[in-house]
Amino acid sequence: MNHEPDPHHEIDGDVYVSPRYLASTTATGDPALAPLLDLDWDLRFDEDSNGYLAAPDRRVRLGYLPEGEDDGLWRINAYRDPFGPPTWGACFNDRAPTEFVQAFTTALAAAYKQGPDAYLAGPVAGVEEHDAFFAVVPLLKQGWVIDNPRWGVFAVQSPDGRCGLEFTTGTLDPAAELTTRGARWQLWAGRSIDRPVWYATASTNTPVALLTAVTESVADPAPLPRWRQDTYSYIKGMAQLTPILPPAPPTPTPLDVRRAVAARRPAALPAASVPRWSTTSRPALPGARR
Repeated sequence: MNHEPDPHHEIDGDVYVSPRYLASTTATGDPALAPLLDLDWDLRFDEDSNGYLAAPDRRVRLGYLPEGEDDGLWRINAYRDPFGPPTWGACFNDRAPTEFVQAFTTALAAAYKQGPDAYLAGPVAGVEEHDAFFAVVPLLKQGWVIDNPRWGVFAVQSPDGRCGLEFTTGTLDPAAELTTRGARWQLWAGRSIDRPVWYATASTNTPVALLTAVTESVADPAPLPRWRQDTYSYIKGMAQLTPILPPAPPTPTPLDVRRAVAARRPAALPAASVPRWSTTSRPALPGARR
């Protein structure tokens, strides 16, 4: 995979954060909204500037909730019946890297163009673990390790232990899956699952293709650009920060300026080499007679 920077793209940040799953969020949600807005989804705002995006058939809805009641910044639900309970739901909290949300919405836009069989396609009953494997593959290819933290939970963790994905088996409470972290899927990054920098959840029946798009983005070894002042407090001691541009030269001091001027000034010529006119100079000798 080619990760060379695009010379025509303006990088929004002054440092690269690696590994990328420790980058935290960006200052804007526009990149994650764009794939759905390109399909003419309806966007409206409430008096608190929360955004609500609805598909033309009203079967998929997205909430971008900076002024929501909890830390769930992104909530995406899909419905077989527009007036019934959600068929599946996903949530990214307010520190989740925007690029991972964008990966989800990009895959959702592609599935929506295919039709309900794609964006409402849940796991086949009785083979959830088999379906889960496909979403985990991108992480395993990057050296993530399999873990079994507790009974009924299948998990994988990054080599540094700072990011993990959990899949819970068995029967779960559908309402709790949509409103708590007790969902079928949970993705997190930080010092532990109990102290995450950010987390994301997805309920039972969330299409595996959408989850796989997220894990592919998480597994990508390319770093993410961020502004140091906005992210360093979240990832201090965990991530590597690399300046995007070389540091600017130090501002010259007054002494530096004087030295530079002196270096450019031409040296004085010896006095004997300077021609001078004097009244005591001898008159010019007469020229030859004709």
